[in-house]
Amino acid sequence: MKYMLLIQAATGDVEPQCTFEDWMAYDKQVKDAGIWSAGESLADLVTATTVKVDRDGKRTVTDGPYAETREVLGGFYVVDVPDLDVALDWAARCPGARDGSVVVRPVADFSA
Repeated sequence: MKYMLLIQAATGDVEPQCTFEDWMAYDKQVKDAGIWSAGESLADLVTATTVKVDRDGKRTVTDGPYAETREVLGGFYVVDVPDLDVALDWAARCPGARDGSVVVRPVADFSA
């Protein structure tokens, strides 16, 4: 079953708990385990653009996400593992779990 690991990076004055090397090691572990399906790191938050459409269909575009929380989506992995417990284990190993959090969600399968 596929699960998406959404890496919620901390913002503000939080001192990083992991290094670039930690991320590279985790990336290698996921790929070496044969569970990697997809994954990307997102560009800096200042490059984001938000689109909203009101009930009348009017589109509003603004610079930035204007997050209401102290965490922002920093990237993701999609892993193919047997069950939620294994996905949670991989999420706990993710360096992002030390600096922010990792949200684990099953990927919907509409092919059935």
